[in-house]
Amino acid sequence: MAHNFDIVIIGGGILGTSLSFFLSSLNKSKKIAVIEQAHTVAFHTSGRNTGKVHAPYLYNPKKKKLFAKSAFHGFEMWEEYAKLRELPFKKDGVIEVALDKKGIKVLEKYLKWGKQNGLEEDDIKLVSKEEMKKIEPEIKCEAALHVFRDASTDYSKFTKSIMKDSKKSGTKFLLDTKVTKIKQENGKWSITLNDEQEITAGFVINAAGGQAIDIAHSVDVAEKFTDVHFRGEYWKAPKEYNHLTKTSIYSVPEFPDYPFLDPHWIIRVDGSCEIGPNAVPVFSPHGYDAAENIKEFIPKMLEMLNSGARKAVFDKQFQELAVNEIQSSMSKTAMVNRVKRFLPKIDASKITQKGTAGIRSSIIDDKGKFAPDVILVEDEMSFHILNYNSPGATGALPFSAHIVNHLNKTGMLTSEEEDAVCGPWKFSQIIEKLQ
Repeated sequence: MAHNFDIVIIGGGILGTSLSFFLSSLNKSKKIAVIEQAHTVAFHTSGRNTGKVHAPYLYNPKKKKLFAKSAFHGFEMWEEYAKLRELPFKKDGVIEVALDKKGIKVLEKYLKWGKQNGLEEDDIKLVSKEEMKKIEPEIKCEAALHVFRDASTDYSKFTKSIMKDSKKSGTKFLLDTKVTKIKQENGKWSITLNDEQEITAGFVINAAGGQAIDIAHSVDVAEKFTDVHFRGEYWKAPKEYNHLTKTSIYSVPEFPDYPFLDPHWIIRVDGSCEIGPNAVPVFSPHGYDAAENIKEFIPKMLEMLNSGARKAVFDKQFQELAVNEIQSSMSKTAMVNRVKRFLPKIDASKITQKGTAGIRSSIIDDKGKFAPDVILVEDEMSFHILNYNSPGATGALPFSAHIVNHLNKTGMLTSEEEDAVCGPWKFSQIIEKLQ
């Protein structure tokens, strides 16, 4: 294995892999490596989500302009890539339901945002409960937003395919490899892997997802931020429910500050259905089981109590929500009842099998507030992508292209071919659409 690299990307999720794809396409002669501690790319969050290609109606066009644009153009890019590589991509839409008058006001706002973010008249429509009854007879609601420009796929398959394309351009993927130490020495990064092997890099991109804040802190970056982790759990519906609805159903978030708490009825790309997620506080970005959480409990609590996160921990609403989410983890019925509010036909006794759990890591600032958007931190020799959450997978391709373009324009990196062809796209055309 080569020991000296020009660029090292920490994190082999859909973001880190997409970054490597564009960087290697634009820099054929540079040595680029992706370090991933799991045995394959997209092993954690990128491969444990619902597989939805989200339409950008949930995102404030002023506060989340880049994310909204990335989601909008990510849809067409993933659709094109799926055709090129014969990967699953099902344009099946989504329905967001309001259960009261307050929720209807939120849907009206989402409709406005969606159109400002590029959705056309035939992409999104606000419908009454009478109209919805004709479209989806089993749904109970006061109104709904019917979004047609939404799709289902398998991001694990997408990421593995992008990895293959990146490898063809020369990227080295170091799997089963954990960054255990990183420091600057003689104008380069010295990176220790698995506590034994050492490599060097001229530039580091931190796209480590749930561990991105830990990597940043290890090089004295983003010290005013900390993270908290939430395990999102799902229950698989029996096959008799596979045709209960034609479309995935979301509900208006009851708590705007915690929008990831809205319950879903998910139809996956293979036709199977699931209920979830909840958001159970855990103590590790890999806290899928009790053993991992017990191991990390004390160090994580000490970290949180010595940061802005302590304000969130002692916030009464946060504590109440945390208790509710823990209860939903312990009680299948409690979780199913969340979806039963808009799909009353569901019988919790018929749901017996758990789905795949994923973990979302959210950033809290020094004032104890959850960061609402992605955080980008840069210095002379590194670039850190923090709080990259939903619709992260949807927008991963255009967002990665934007980051690479930013690194070029600021002089942090200089690409050899700024107008290179990257798979089915011309790099300059991707950037033009994001302006």
